[in-house]
Amino acid sequence: MIPERLRVLVISPRPFSPPRIGGQVRPHGLMRALAQRHDLTVISLFDDVYDPDECRAAMAEYCDDVILIPNPNGRKGARRRVQLRSVFSNRSFDQHWLSVPELQKTLDRVVLSGLFDVVHLEFPISPCLLRLHAAGPLSPPIVLNTAGIENDLGRQIAANDRNPARRLYREIAWRKLRRYERAAFRASDGICACSRADQRRMLADIPAARTALVPNAADVDHFRRLPSDQPPDSHAVVFFGLLSFPPNIDGLLFFLRDVWPRIAAQRPDTHFKIIGRDPPPAILKLAGARVEITGFVDDLREELSRAAVLVAPLRLGAGTRLKILEGMAMGLPIVSTTLGAEGIDVTPNRDIVIADDPTTFAASVVRLLDEPALATSLGCSARQLMVERYSWRAAAKQLEDFYFELIRTRRGRNAEALERSGSESRSHLVT
Repeated sequence: MIPERLRVLVISPRPFSPPRIGGQVRPHGLMRALAQRHDLTVISLFDDVYDPDECRAAMAEYCDDVILIPNPNGRKGARRRVQLRSVFSNRSFDQHWLSVPELQKTLDRVVLSGLFDVVHLEFPISPCLLRLHAAGPLSPPIVLNTAGIENDLGRQIAANDRNPARRLYREIAWRKLRRYERAAFRASDGICACSRADQRRMLADIPAARTALVPNAADVDHFRRLPSDQPPDSHAVVFFGLLSFPPNIDGLLFFLRDVWPRIAAQRPDTHFKIIGRDPPPAILKLAGARVEITGFVDDLREELSRAAVLVAPLRLGAGTRLKILEGMAMGLPIVSTTLGAEGIDVTPNRDIVIADDPTTFAASVVRLLDEPALATSLGCSARQLMVERYSWRAAAKQLEDFYFELIRTRRGRNAEALERSGSESRSHLVT
C-alpha cells in the first residue's frame, strides 16, 4: 500500500533556501510546495557563499530534517584547484567538486536506512557519483531533477568564448559533462525536465529514459502587484539575474552595445536598471547616468513593480528562464529573444513580445513605453497565464504524480521479483 503522505529524501549540491540565485529558485519553489503534502528530509552541501545557520533555518520552516555538510571544494581559492584537477582527469569538474567523503558517508547511512519512499536528486548530484544505484532492488526510486541540459549550455558558452585558452578548457569540460550527465540520466529511475524541448533532447540521447515535464514556475502569490504599489515609472526598463552567469553577461552586452543606443536615441528620458550580484568589469564599464547597476536587492518584487518594461535579451541558455516567469507573474510587459522565451507556452504579442535583432528589439521596447495600454494588456495576459499554468503548486503536483507513478512501478517489479524468487525456492524444494 502506497502512503498518501510520502517520505522524500532530497539531496542537493547547495542549500536552496533562502533563494538568492537562479539555481536555488526551482528546488526552493518545488520543495516548499511539495512539503505541504509530504515529509521532506534534505541533505545538502554548502560552501563559503552560504550561511549554514540562515539556510538551515529557512529550510527548517518546511522540511522535517535538514542536514548540511560543508564542501571543502567550495572554499575560497579551492575552485581553481578543482578546475586544474579536472583538466588532467577524465572526470568532469562537477564530479571533482562533489567528491566529498562526508557526503558519501552520510548518504550510506541515511539512504540505506529504508525510511524513504523516494529519493530526489538535484543535478549535478547523480546516482552514479553517490553509489545510490547500488542500493539494491528494494530501494526507493531515484528521481533526478534538472534545470536544463547542462552540457548543451556548456557547449554554447564554449562556442561564444573569444579567449582561446578559456575556450579550449570549456570545449573539453562540456564534453566531460555530457558523459557524466548522460550517465546520470541512465542511472535514474525518472528524470524531471523543465521544458518539452529538454524532454525531447533527453529522449533523443537516452530513448529508454523515463521522463516527466515539471516546468519552472514562479511564486504567483509573492510576485504580484499590490494595491499599495506606486504606478510604474513609465521611463524605466529593467533586467535582473546573476551578473556573473555567462548567458546573462552575453545578453547584457548585446543589449547595452547594440539595443540600448537605439532606445536612448528615440527615448532620451528612458533609463535602464540592471539588478543582480557580481557584475563583471565588462558590464560595470557600461554603467552611466542612464544605466544603473544596483547589485543584489533584498526585495526583487518591489523593484519590478516600479518598472515599465522587462527585457530578456538572451542568446545563450538551457531550460526555461525564471526571470521571464517571475516578470510575467508581476504582470510586466516583456521583450525577449526567441531563446529567452524557449520552453514557456507563451503566445507572442499576447503574452510577450519576441525580438531577436537589435533594431526590432529596440523598436519593441520603445513601442511598449509609448503605448501604456498595450503594455498593460500584455502584462495582464502574462499574469493570467502564470496563475493558470505556472505556479509552483501546479508544478509540485506534477512532480508528486511522477513520484507515485515511479513508486508503483518499482513496487510492481519488486513483487514480481519476490514471486519469481519464491517459485524458484519451491521448485528447488520439490526437486
